[in-house]
Amino acid sequence: MHTQANTQTRTLRAVIESSADLLDDKAAATILDVSPGTLSVWRSTGRYALPFLKVGRKVRYRRADLIAWLDSRTRATGATA
Repeated sequence: MHTQANTQTRTLRAVIESSADLLDDKAAATILDVSPGTLSVWRSTGRYALPFLKVGRKVRYRRADLIAWLDSRTRATGATA
Protein backbone atom coordinates (compact mmCIF):
# COMPACT_ATOMS: atom_id res chain seq x y z
CA MET A 1 0.00 0.00 0.00
CA HIS A 2 2.90 2.36 0.67
CA THR A 3 3.96 2.06 -2.99
CA GLN A 4 0.42 2.87 -4.15
CA ALA A 5 0.37 6.00 -1.97
CA ASN A 6 3.72 7.13 -3.42
CA THR A 7 2.43 6.54 -6.96
CA GLN A 8 -0.73 8.52 -6.24
CA THR A 9 1.31 11.35 -4.74
CA ARG A 10 3.58 11.47 -7.80
CA THR A 11 0.57 11.40 -10.13
CA LEU A 12 -1.14 14.20 -8.23
CA ARG A 13 2.06 16.24 -8.23
CA ALA A 14 2.38 15.79 -12.02
CA VAL A 15 -1.22 16.93 -12.55
CA ILE A 16 -0.72 20.00 -10.38
CA GLU A 17 2.52 20.92 -12.16
CA SER A 18 0.99 20.49 -15.61
CA SER A 19 -2.15 22.46 -14.73
CA ALA A 20 0.00 25.31 -13.43
CA ASP A 21 1.43 25.50 -16.95
CA LEU A 22 -2.03 26.09 -18.48
CA LEU A 23 -2.53 29.67 -19.61
CA ASP A 24 -5.75 31.56 -20.20
CA ASP A 25 -6.26 33.50 -23.44
CA LYS A 26 -4.89 36.73 -21.98
CA ALA A 27 -1.62 35.15 -20.85
CA ALA A 28 -1.26 33.23 -24.13
CA ALA A 29 -1.95 36.39 -26.13
CA THR A 30 0.75 38.21 -24.17
CA ILE A 31 3.31 35.52 -25.01
CA LEU A 32 2.36 35.66 -28.70
CA ASP A 33 2.08 39.47 -28.74
CA VAL A 34 -1.45 39.42 -30.13
CA SER A 35 -4.80 40.30 -28.60
CA PRO A 36 -7.07 37.73 -26.92
CA GLY A 37 -9.61 38.56 -29.64
CA THR A 38 -7.10 37.51 -32.29
CA LEU A 39 -6.67 34.16 -30.56
CA SER A 40 -10.45 33.77 -30.51
CA VAL A 41 -10.63 34.41 -34.26
CA TRP A 42 -7.79 31.97 -34.92
CA ARG A 43 -9.59 29.29 -32.88
CA SER A 44 -12.97 29.79 -34.52
CA THR A 45 -11.68 30.01 -38.09
CA GLY A 46 -8.90 27.46 -37.79
CA ARG A 47 -6.55 29.95 -39.43
CA TYR A 48 -3.54 28.60 -37.54
CA ALA A 49 -3.05 25.17 -36.02
CA LEU A 50 -2.41 26.58 -32.57
CA PRO A 51 -3.23 23.84 -30.03
CA PHE A 52 -5.61 24.72 -27.21
CA LEU A 53 -7.62 22.91 -24.57
CA LYS A 54 -11.25 23.29 -23.62
CA VAL A 55 -11.98 22.86 -19.94
CA GLY A 56 -15.72 23.27 -19.73
CA ARG A 57 -16.33 26.70 -21.22
CA LYS A 58 -12.77 27.84 -20.58
CA VAL A 59 -10.00 27.87 -23.16
CA ARG A 60 -6.47 27.12 -22.03
CA TYR A 61 -3.11 26.94 -23.75
CA ARG A 62 -0.04 24.97 -22.73
CA ARG A 63 3.06 27.14 -22.59
CA ALA A 64 5.08 24.36 -24.29
CA ASP A 65 2.54 24.27 -27.17
CA LEU A 66 2.85 28.02 -27.68
CA ILE A 67 6.64 27.82 -27.78
CA ALA A 68 6.56 24.84 -30.17
CA TRP A 69 4.08 26.72 -32.41
CA LEU A 70 6.33 29.78 -32.46
CA ASP A 71 9.35 27.59 -33.24
CA SER A 72 7.45 25.99 -36.15
CA ARG A 73 6.88 29.45 -37.64
CA THR A 74 10.57 30.42 -37.62
CA ARG A 75 11.85 31.25 -41.10
CA ALA A 76 15.42 31.50 -42.34
CA THR A 77 14.41 33.67 -45.32
CA GLY A 78 11.56 35.93 -46.34
CA ALA A 79 9.98 33.12 -48.35
CA THR A 80 6.53 32.16 -47.10
CA ALA A 81 6.41 28.64 -48.53
